Amino acid sequence: MEVRPRLTPEEYNVILEHRNNKSRVLVIGDLHSPFIKEGYLEFCQSIQQKYNCNEILFTGDLVDNHASGYHETDPDGHSAGQELEFARDKILEWEKVFPKAKVCIGNHDLLPARKAFTAGLSNHWIKSIKEVLEVAWEFGEEFEIDGILYIHGTACKAHTRAQNELVSIVQGHYHSESYIRYFVGLERKIFAMQIGCGVDRRAYAMAYGKHFRKQHINCGVVIDGLPILEYMILT
Repeated sequence: MEVRPRLTPEEYNVILEHRNNKSRVLVIGDLHSPFIKEGYLEFCQSIQQKYNCNEILFTGDLVDNHASGYHETDPDGHSAGQELEFARDKILEWEKVFPKAKVCIGNHDLLPARKAFTAGLSNHWIKSIKEVLEVAWEFGEEFEIDGILYIHGTACKAHTRAQNELVSIVQGHYHSESYIRYFVGLERKIFAMQIGCGVDRRAYAMAYGKHFRKQHINCGVVIDGLPILEYMILT
């Protein structure tokens, strides 16, 4: 029987430091502020603490922009200005808990810029979502962390893009489903993780989906390439 040599304290510290430096990413689903599920912030904070996550990433659609969209809006709902004010106040609560985070820009986040484009306004006249929300987070269309691609997911579902691009994918956008699927080849294994959301389905802005399947209220964690889904207990 082969006996492994005992590690020196220096070697053990190197291994421990390597383990501690590995990415432990908390993936927070679409918020659609101000229409956020009550308790979702506390739930995500508890999952961060459970796994000691050192990276925070939002899948996008931080704000809903119901009053600024292309579809019919609720005439009894907030005005565009009121909705933005309420949305920003709620996002600032999230920033207090997660002062450093990456945010994938979602299709709802882009609605004001799309409206300006439709009206023929130059992009130079438009503030970025970072400036509007007044947060210190990093915004981008996509992020790569440890070879895993994090996106909002407007174009297609997670498993389709993972197979098409042969890369592990984590995304949101589709509120009514969530899953983890693996694809195994001769020399590599990739996965697709679809995150649900943190949306209050009873909000008037979500009325369009009342006859759809119910939203999956959850968040995700990726630890050293291992995807995990955590579901919020609903009461």
